[in-house]
Amino acid sequence: MNLHETFTVAIDALRANKLRAALTSLGVIIGSASIVLVVTVALTSKKFVISQIESVGANLVWVEIVKTPDKAQPLSHELTLQDMEASRSIPGVAQVAGTSDLPMSVVAQGRVRPVTLIGVTEGYQDIRRLLVLRGRYLDSTDMANRAKVCLITPQLADKLFGHENPIGQTVRMGELTFTVIGVFKERVETFGLSDIQAESVLIPFGLMKAYTGMDVLRVLDVQAANSDGVERVKKQVSLLLHSRHPPEAEYNVQTLTAILVAAQNISLALTIVLIVIAFIALLISGIGIMNIMLVTVKERTREIGIRKAIGAPRRDILYQFLIEAFLISGGGAVLGILIGLAVPVTAQFFLPNNLRVPVSGLSVILAFVVSCSTGLFFGYLPANNAARLQPIESLRYE
Repeated sequence: MNLHETFTVAIDALRANKLRAALTSLGVIIGSASIVLVVTVALTSKKFVISQIESVGANLVWVEIVKTPDKAQPLSHELTLQDMEASRSIPGVAQVAGTSDLPMSVVAQGRVRPVTLIGVTEGYQDIRRLLVLRGRYLDSTDMANRAKVCLITPQLADKLFGHENPIGQTVRMGELTFTVIGVFKERVETFGLSDIQAESVLIPFGLMKAYTGMDVLRVLDVQAANSDGVERVKKQVSLLLHSRHPPEAEYNVQTLTAILVAAQNISLALTIVLIVIAFIALLISGIGIMNIMLVTVKERTREIGIRKAIGAPRRDILYQFLIEAFLISGGGAVLGILIGLAVPVTAQFFLPNNLRVPVSGLSVILAFVVSCSTGLFFGYLPANNAARLQPIESLRYE
């Protein structure tokens, strides 16, 4: 008997037990669909998380002074506007900005709220990618003239003005009265981990300097021209600051690289865990295939004896049952892969337009190969048992 005839016999055997074959392949369907879905979800979540982190600030390097608790910091250690201007000369730097903040209380329409007053230099909106929801942002004239204007967060606008339009309203902070010219928010929510808090007020840095009498910066932001130059800019900024300040001054120079690497590692670990779970599902389905086929061999012992009696070699019997196992696992793998592909395609219609669901071709190949390998591996024992049956004993079996 040639391979084509063996294949035909295997298909006829599966057709005779359609329900059993379908139920046996159910575990393979679930396992292969799980592999495709797990990899797809992992890739989508990784892409989303990384894009969210990158949206906080493109190619960003930021610097803060390291302060010793309960110890006065020498003024010569503080970051200054001169440090910011010197950072512009570093090769590969596209933009620089600085901020200084001050706890304050704001008074508007008889309401008093504690806020963080943040003085910002030009370039801060570009680096931090702030979104102006109403009104406008601070322009060069506001910066140069130290205009008494401010931008507030949506949370602060709701608490101070309710449903009224805050643009053009006046607020009082300390001895100064400001006109609200805009309402802003972070492009990506950082939950208070950046300069921006839930109730923050932005004003020109020049006005903050005149009010406090100091031109020191709490945070210095430096934007690299491209992502490849971030580490180089980070090193150059660190060298620049140490050359301009006393040796004992310490600065914390940070980038998004560490956060991105951490996000990628977390995503990889989660993917591995989920894939292991999918493999366990395939393992269970493989055991199911082996159990069903062992039962099938017992039920078809007489049929195997007849085939051997008329001259079927051991190899043909082995191939027949291996082909049956392959068809069960391979068919289940194809159905599972189709389900695994259909789910993200359908889900795409319910997701935001800016979030795409990538489908990995490698996950499809992996799901098919692993599923078929599982079927063949667990199908070999029943197939080998069938091939080793003696014709005389098989014909006597009832």
